[in-house]
Amino acid sequence: MEQKLMNIRQLSVYISMPVATIYTYVHTRKIPEYCIRRIGRALKFDVAEVDRWVNEASAARSSAQGHRQSAH
Repeated sequence: MEQKLMNIRQLSVYISMPVATIYTYVHTRKIPEYCIRRIGRALKFDVAEVDRWVNEASAARSSAQGHRQSAH
């Protein structure tokens, strides 16, 4: 199975996030290591893993919002 990788600019467009924010998220580990491939000094991002991370984050956010709404 071939791994599809994106550079940081492609990722920026793909997830609608500024490049500077992505660098900050990488540095603070808000983007999990399993999404990142380091090739020399370059950062590459595994598309399938980025999709998984975004889906997990969305599900967690939805779950937290549903929990807050039911607490009222």
